Amino acid sequence: MAAYRESFDDVVPPTTPLRPEEDRRDHSFAAAFASEDARRLAAIYEIGKVLTASIDPGESVRMALNILASFLELRHGAMALLVEPEHSLDGSKVNPYVIAATVASAQPQAPNADIMPHTVVDGVLRTGMPILVQNVRTEMPALADRGWIGQVDKRVSLIAVPVQVNRSDRQALGVLLAYRIWDLDIRVKLDDDLGFLMMVGTLVGHSLRMKKLVAEDRERLIRESNDLRKALDEVATVTASALPADIVGDSPQIHDVVERLRKVAPTRSTVLLRGESGTGKELFARALHAASARADRPFVKVNCAALSETLLESELFGHEKGSFTGANAMKKGRFELADGGTLFLDEIGEISKTFQVKLLRVLQEGEFERVGGTRTLKVDIRLVAATNRNLEEAVATDAFRADLYYRICVVPIMLPPLRDRPGDIPLLARAFLTKFNRENGTALRMAEGALDTLRNCYFPGNV
Repeated sequence: MAAYRESFDDVVPPTTPLRPEEDRRDHSFAAAFASEDARRLAAIYEIGKVLTASIDPGESVRMALNILASFLELRHGAMALLVEPEHSLDGSKVNPYVIAATVASAQPQAPNADIMPHTVVDGVLRTGMPILVQNVRTEMPALADRGWIGQVDKRVSLIAVPVQVNRSDRQALGVLLAYRIWDLDIRVKLDDDLGFLMMVGTLVGHSLRMKKLVAEDRERLIRESNDLRKALDEVATVTASALPADIVGDSPQIHDVVERLRKVAPTRSTVLLRGESGTGKELFARALHAASARADRPFVKVNCAALSETLLESELFGHEKGSFTGANAMKKGRFELADGGTLFLDEIGEISKTFQVKLLRVLQEGEFERVGGTRTLKVDIRLVAATNRNLEEAVATDAFRADLYYRICVVPIMLPPLRDRPGDIPLLARAFLTKFNRENGTALRMAEGALDTLRNCYFPGNV
């Protein structure tokens, strides 16, 4: 078995060197190498796409291995991962590992020498360095006599590289392995294959690490959400007078919503108001703010559906003078204006995937930069979001980021449609009539049978 060197000059030639007039290929060596470079560039682009997609890590690696086979003819790819990468052992032992993915399967498997030789995997895991076997038949005869290699009459090379986040620390999370089967017309340098697989190994390492962090963050948020809901049952409710009188209704559904608002108002938790258009999401958001310890601080609202992505970024984060055409002065964004108070983001389900990433950073770190600015600003806000979309379905179809969903859906409160609380219709009708009379100086009254007519209406626009 040959260890990795800085450079391999080995370009596998045909069995018998060809003279120029005998070389019947219709492209030159330079064109061949250029084509190889183009394939490598296309392969790394496709691998990057599958590794960053919101799919199972094992499936994304399986797809990456198939890309290696399709674009670069690096076949029979497989990846092993440490079971406990954070747990280090002494130099005489190697952490247990599993075969996490192959070109044929994304399901974890027990170590198998026919798929990934133990000596190769152990060597890479111990040292954090790649291993190259230039000719498996002569250097690893025991492996060559088994499985598919024993049925191939061509030269076979094995390349194994560490899956790692940072090459400098020599800490391997796993091993990425592939084989090169040499045909007579192949002219590829093994060190090019090795360098390319090292790059893929680093990409896979970063992808696995980020997906693990997202999964841990999601589990933590779910756990915190469950703990908070339990704690809310033990929190003393605020008095009814702490809520504004604008909420009209005496139905059990409204009492349930008001009770939840009373419980969550004293906390700092993010609240997601859900319900159809017209159910009063802004009204309940204001009630929540008024009942909180931030009642004397700003309540700032933004309708996310009413602004384009560019305008929404400027509106939320602000902008510096001259940052774009028409930016004649510095403008504070809604996050700054709501500092210390409550920010209400209505129709949050309508924001684009690109802007979701920017919003997630603010919610995670509590900091941002104005458009065109370089100074990082910190804010302390209580976020209340609202949507009439099915966010769970949007997450499943990759239209809404799962990590942002778990950030905003800490305490979800469902607002009932008016058709589900018909007993509140007379109360609302009288309240709106009183308001109309006060604003217009009139003294109108309900005609006989008017309330019965209203009760029979469907009210698709709700309140």
